[in-house]
Amino acid sequence: MCPGCARPGDSGERFCAACGMPLVYADREAALEAPVGGRREMARKIKPQYSEGKLVKIARASNQPEAELLQGLLLEEGIPSMARRSRGFDVAESLAAGPRDILVPESGAQAAQEALKAP
Repeated sequence: MCPGCARPGDSGERFCAACGMPLVYADREAALEAPVGGRREMARKIKPQYSEGKLVKIARASNQPEAELLQGLLLEEGIPSMARRSRGFDVAESLAAGPRDILVPESGAQAAQEALKAP
């Protein structure tokens, strides 16, 4: 059921089709007992208006830890992102070394650039 407009939701929907709010469990006790994993917790932070369109590059990180830091900053603003190894670098896939491109959906690109601007 949608907490915003009280529209009943399909069990496969994450967001209300009418108002865009995240859907919640109908049974409050079941919601409290259900374990919340790391991915589900991250998904709850994502704003649906920033999750549409093809992926575009908005930043470049020097290595994997820096990429994860940038992704964390974007997630705090509700912007989904992914890090991809930059092309042209001969580093084993298992290493954290090597630059990464930070990609976000088109709808969140402007907000992502603003979130990553230095103050």
